[in-house]
Amino acid sequence: MKPTFYLSGPGATRYAIYVEVPRGLRAGKTAPAIAWMDGDMLFAPAVKTYREMEAAGEIAPLFLIGVGYGAGFGKPGNERLRDYTPTALKTEPGSGGAAAFHTFLTATLWPELAQRYPIDSHLRGLAGHSLGSLLVLYALFQPKPFFNRFMASAPSIWWDDRAILHHAAALQATGVSLPARLHLSSGAEDTESMTGDLVLMERQLALHPFPLLEVASTRYLERDHYNVIPDATRGGLKFLLSQRPV
Repeated sequence: MKPTFYLSGPGATRYAIYVEVPRGLRAGKTAPAIAWMDGDMLFAPAVKTYREMEAAGEIAPLFLIGVGYGAGFGKPGNERLRDYTPTALKTEPGSGGAAAFHTFLTATLWPELAQRYPIDSHLRGLAGHSLGSLLVLYALFQPKPFFNRFMASAPSIWWDDRAILHHAAALQATGVSLPARLHLSSGAEDTESMTGDLVLMERQLALHPFPLLEVASTRYLERDHYNVIPDATRGGLKFLLSQRPV
């Protein structure tokens, strides 16, 4: 897929923005928007799954947004290691830029989307896989999150000795409520480290719940780190966009 438009962001990065406009949206109506991290790779599969769900009447109109770099994983210009990591590691030069990237999403991307499309201002979502899901969790664990729908598929909780768990614990200690929905998932055949870390996150959220955070977690049988994405997308969209109020 070709980007719909480009935006400048942290470090003079030129972000490729992909947009899937809902086909069933009636004139004068708005629809929620969910932004996918790693848009160069994950946007097309997300669109395919969404179109299948839409055709089957499983989902209401939704704007899908892909945030990418115009370059896939490991290619020059792809800054996912910088943008998706909340803390810097000495062994990974350039990492630790999640705060700046989060500001780009909230203060640059979303106002631009609101100018271009009839987006529901009350329902804003982020979705990611692996390292992209680490960014999703970072965006959730804020004192006043800008987004309120979060899909974290196979999140890289391992980063920096599981620093995201400590980040969440510090926020839990403040007593904030986090009115949002979070869908956690992984393939049942993912690595032991990945599934084990997800259990740690689940336990932490269960033992010390945020009062208004609604959490669902799923293991997809016969799926690993790579082929789980369509299942995680389908399950995540159903949970995040159900008509039940948060």
